[in-house]
Amino acid sequence: MVDVQGTVTDGFEPVRDAFAENFARRGERGAAVAVYRDGRKVADLWGGARDADGGEEPWRRGTAQIVRSATKGVAAAVLLLLHQRGQVDLDAPVGTYWPEFKAAGKERVLVRHLLSHRAGLPALDAPLTPAQAIDGASGPAAVAAQAPAWEPGTAHGYHAQTYSWLIGELVERITGRPIGRWVAQEIAGPLGLDLWIGMPEAEQAARAGRIADIEPPAAAAPAAGLRVRPKQSVTDAYGDPESLTRRAFAAISPAADENDPAYRAAELPASAGIATADALARFYASLIGDVDGVRRLFAPATLTLARTEESAGPDKVLVVNTRFGLGYMLHGPASPLLAPGSFGHPGRGGSLAFADPESGLSFAYVTNGMQKNVTADPRAQALVRAVSRALSA
Repeated sequence: MVDVQGTVTDGFEPVRDAFAENFARRGERGAAVAVYRDGRKVADLWGGARDADGGEEPWRRGTAQIVRSATKGVAAAVLLLLHQRGQVDLDAPVGTYWPEFKAAGKERVLVRHLLSHRAGLPALDAPLTPAQAIDGASGPAAVAAQAPAWEPGTAHGYHAQTYSWLIGELVERITGRPIGRWVAQEIAGPLGLDLWIGMPEAEQAARAGRIADIEPPAAAAPAAGLRVRPKQSVTDAYGDPESLTRRAFAAISPAADENDPAYRAAELPASAGIATADALARFYASLIGDVDGVRRLFAPATLTLARTEESAGPDKVLVVNTRFGLGYMLHGPASPLLAPGSFGHPGRGGSLAFADPESGLSFAYVTNGMQKNVTADPRAQALVRAVSRALSA
C-alpha cells in the first residue's frame, strides 16, 4: 500500500480514495493531484516514488515532473495574454511578426491557426535530432522552411512536436524574450508556481523526478479517448512510418531522452514543461479567477477565446474527432474533461490539467509512469470522475 500524503477539504474525500486506488489497481508509480475551487485549494495529494525507473526516493511536496503536452496549455496562455495586452493580432499572418515564416506557401497562415492546429505543419520533411530540437535555432528554421501538409485554415491536425518551435519562436519575435523566460517572469513568478518551460539544470537534481514508460495492469479500468486498444484506423496510422501521425510524433528522431538534464532545461513549449500538480492547478485557477490576491490572468473576452471551438471533427494526425479552442483541448469523447465548458490539455502518457469556469474548478494530475495513451489516461479519468462526484454530493 502506498502512503498517500497531503490533504483534502470536506466533501473532496472521493479524490483521495480515487488517488489511492490508482496505486492499488491502475499501476501508478508516483503521482500528485491538486484541485482548486474558486481560487481556494481543496485537494493536494501526492504519493509513491519520485522516479518511475527505480530508486527509493519518495515523492515529496514540491516534486516536479515533465508533463509533456500539458505544457501546451501554458504556452497558449502566453499568446492569449499578449493578444489581451494588444501586442499580437490573432488574425494577422504569422509572417507579420516572423518574416522568414512566409516561405513555402505559408503567407496566409494566421496566428490563430498555430493555436488551433490548423497551420498544416504537424510534421517535418527532415526530422530533427534531439540535439537540433533543443538548440534554439534548428526547430524554428525547419518549420519556417516547411511546406504545409494541407491548405492552412481548411482542416486541423495535432501539431504534437512542431508546436514547440511555432509558438516559441513567435513569442520571442513579438516580445524579444524566450518563452520560458516570459513564463517565469509574467506567470510563474507572480503566482508562485513551481513550473518551468526550461528548468535550470542546477534545480533539477533536487526537484525533478524521472519519468519512464510503464505497462498498465491488465485489469485496469478502461477510460474514454485514445487508449491502449484504439480502433484499427488509429493503430494503422501509428504503425505506418509514412503516415502523418507517425511523422508528427517523430518530428524529433530518434526520440529524445526526456530525463536528460539538457533536454529538461530546453524551452520546448509543446512537450517539455516541468511542473508540480499544485502549480498546474493553480495556473488554471488563475485563468478563471483571482488566486490569493493575485488578479486573474484572463479577462472575460480572453477566456471566451480560449474555450470557443476553433477546430472540431476528424483530426488529420490523431485520426479521431478532436476539439480545440485557441491553444486548448475542449471537452469531448477523445479528451474528456469535467463538463462541456471545460478547457485544458492532457500530456501523452498521463498528465492532465484543465479549468471549468462554470464550477469555478481547476484540476491537475501529474505522474512519472507514462502509460500508452494520448488524451485520456485511466488514472486521470478516475480522478476527474471523483471530482465530479464531490461536486454533485
